[in-house]
Amino acid sequence: MTSTVLERDTSTSTSDKLQRRPRAIDWQRAGFWGLLAATAVLYLWGLGSNGWANSFYSAAVQAGSSDWKAMLFGSSDAANAITVDKTPAALWVMDISARLFGFNAWSVLVPQALEGVGAVALLYAVVRRVAGPGAGLIAGSVLALTPVAVLMFRFDNPDALLVLLLVAAAYCVMRAVEKDSSGWWLPLAGAAVGFGFLAKMMQAFLVLPVFVAVYLLAGHSPLRRRIAYLFGALAAMIAAGGWFIAVVALWPAGSRPYIGGSQENSILELALGYNGVGRLTGDETGGLGNLNQDVGWGRLFGSDMGGDISWLLPAAVIAILAALVITRRAPRTDVTRAALVLWGGWLLVTGVVFSYAAGIVHGYYTVALAPAVAGGLGVGAVVLWRRRSELWVSTALAGMVLVTTVLSCVLLARNSDWQSWLRPTIAVVGVFAALGILFVGRLNEHAAKAVLAAALAVCLAGPAASSIATASTGHSGAIPSAGPSSSGMGMGRPPGGDGGGHGGGMGGLLGTVDVGSQLSAALTTDADQFTWAAATIGSNNAAGYQLASREPIMAVGGFNGTDPAPTLAQFQEDVSAHRIHYFLGGEMMGGMRSGSSGSQDASAIAAWVAANYTSSTIDGVTVYDLST
Repeated sequence: MTSTVLERDTSTSTSDKLQRRPRAIDWQRAGFWGLLAATAVLYLWGLGSNGWANSFYSAAVQAGSSDWKAMLFGSSDAANAITVDKTPAALWVMDISARLFGFNAWSVLVPQALEGVGAVALLYAVVRRVAGPGAGLIAGSVLALTPVAVLMFRFDNPDALLVLLLVAAAYCVMRAVEKDSSGWWLPLAGAAVGFGFLAKMMQAFLVLPVFVAVYLLAGHSPLRRRIAYLFGALAAMIAAGGWFIAVVALWPAGSRPYIGGSQENSILELALGYNGVGRLTGDETGGLGNLNQDVGWGRLFGSDMGGDISWLLPAAVIAILAALVITRRAPRTDVTRAALVLWGGWLLVTGVVFSYAAGIVHGYYTVALAPAVAGGLGVGAVVLWRRRSELWVSTALAGMVLVTTVLSCVLLARNSDWQSWLRPTIAVVGVFAALGILFVGRLNEHAAKAVLAAALAVCLAGPAASSIATASTGHSGAIPSAGPSSSGMGMGRPPGGDGGGHGGGMGGLLGTVDVGSQLSAALTTDADQFTWAAATIGSNNAAGYQLASREPIMAVGGFNGTDPAPTLAQFQEDVSAHRIHYFLGGEMMGGMRSGSSGSQDASAIAAWVAANYTSSTIDGVTVYDLST
């Protein structure tokens, strides 16, 4: 059956088709719902072990679930001192969940998992329309079992919503290129990308040139009408994402929170600078300087990203290129070739950006590559399988299996103490599966099925094992990592790398403080008499105190402690007006990290507090009572 479902129905007998159709429909439905059920189990299983996951965003959800203005702007606290350093669409989804079901770790994280299930369903749907249900199941399974996808669909970063919206946009583009399609599909694609901008800003636009090229190449309408439809999609994109930019820009700055991540309290600066061009060049005012040492193609296979995304990446490239050769003489409007261009272009553009970006880039960003790897592999592998009797095609299929086998062994060797039996098993089975695929065109149907099943199993074994390990491990902190927990840093991450991979931090730039009961009680005492129960440098520090006390905590300087919010004069005014009860010391108390740029107000505020107020220690934290 595994082999049969990858074939086209070439039967000329209408009665045979009618007899087989109910069984085919039942299989398709069973496979699809089984895929979604397994994905849901993987993404929801033990989700509570992640706690607040990224406390930076969880604290913003706490604020947004208790104050409508904080929800609209994505404020870090309910008193609206400063926003997170992203546009807040992903927070809106979690805010609504928290308002409906109460604010807790499950109401924050379950929407992320459901977004992952939705992305798998949409990817299955778009690939199935082009290459059949077998291709859809391959694509959906690859996406569901990509380790970084498991990580991010169980986490509260904005990447989950971004991926869902980009897959939705790809679905709309592929519907738009179909014959006699509705004129609404392309504007819907534009709207999905526009709303994706509100999830993670400029990263959503990486797929735009690819979507434009696919529609211009394969759309059925005359060229002039295709161009007109593209302008309509552009208008929909601007409307879907631009309304929020207009609201923030036109809202009086004095009555809204400061735009975190910017130096001029500007949403456009945040979008185009810190979260835009700065990510490419490394010139991010308010950032931490260029910390990258691995710029180049090797980054996608290196210690930071390899275990997250690269397991099936070479196989996807081979499948896409070989399938493009097969479809090179197809009509201009051929949907199979259009799909290959879409997934291949997505993979190329996003892969190049992630490989050569000189600014802030983390391994978990590669979740944006997962749909392209999965979609390209699903379509390309099935196109090749249907031509497997040709030697060069079977050679390409065998090469896909062999390169995946070798890469799986390399990635597993980076954490050799974990599941040590898996690497030799994959190596042996992979070699035999590759040899079988090489001669699959000469095998009978039953033997071909067995070889295909072995090839699929060995290719998915590595990422599946890593994904299960990811789901079995609690993750928290600003920079989560996929893979088994035995290394303490995730698959392929050497100890001492930056970020708090598995487990929480100790405060400072990337970690979140553990708040003792005495300090939590102090923060809640008389909190209703102040606008902010406390202030502290850095958003992660503030998030820990806010989640423990459920009271507004001012994050001085925003995420990096480099935003001029508040200035020293503004802080002094707030203290004089008795708006802030405590100032809390922490790992960022002494100033910003070396190489950072931006405002020095946070350091000036810390120095002013230390010079003018007496400190005490509560649960190991230096506390200044600003009300005395």
